[in-house]
Amino acid sequence: MFNDTYKEVENHTTGIYKEKGSKFIAYSYPVYSEQEVKEKLEKVRKIEYAARHYCYAYILYADKSVQRANDDGEPSYTAGKPILGQILSNDLTNVLIVVVRYFGGIKLGASGLIRSYKTAAAVAILEANIIIETIKEQYNVSFNYPQMNDVMRLVKEYELEIVNTDFQIKCKLIFAVKKSKAELIVEAFKKNHQLKIEYIKTV
Repeated sequence: MFNDTYKEVENHTTGIYKEKGSKFIAYSYPVYSEQEVKEKLEKVRKIEYAARHYCYAYILYADKSVQRANDDGEPSYTAGKPILGQILSNDLTNVLIVVVRYFGGIKLGASGLIRSYKTAAAVAILEANIIIETIKEQYNVSFNYPQMNDVMRLVKEYELEIVNTDFQIKCKLIFAVKKSKAELIVEAFKKNHQLKIEYIKTV
C-alpha cells in the first residue's frame, strides 16, 4: 500500500561529540532544495570558520529521491555515509546534517571516525522535534450551481480539505486529499452527475 506520510525535523538543532581530543559538532537543518543546502553549508562554515572538516549528508523530497553525502577530505565513507545512515535510520527527509571536526592531535582511525560522525549526527537528531507530514493532491471540481448539494455531500462524506471556492452560476471548488485516497475520490466525483474534476498538483 502507498505510504502518504513522511517525517521531517521541525527545527534547527546541534549535537556535540568528543573523542581523543577531537571535537565533532553536528548542525541539523530542515531544507527543501539544493539551494537551501548550499546556503546552510555556507552558514556553518562561517560559524565554525576554524574547523578542519565540514562533512555532511542530506535527503530531499517526500519520496527521498535526492540523497547525498560528502566526506570533505576525511577517508572515504568515514564521515558522510555515517551521517546519511543516521538520517535514513530515523526515516527522515528534507533534512541536512553538517558535522564539523576540530582535530585534537590524535588520529582516530576509520572506526573512530565513523563512530564519531555517526554519534554527533545522532545527538543532533535526538534534539530535534520530529513532525509527520502528509502527501496530498489538489483537485479542481467544476459544476453548475444546482449540483452544489451533490458536491458538498461528497466533500463531507470523504472529509475533504477545501482549499478554495468560487460559487456563482458556474461553480468551482478546489480540495486537497491524501494521495493514497485520491483515485477513490476522483472516481466518486465522476460517478456523480459526471462532475468535471481536474488534477492540479501534489503538495
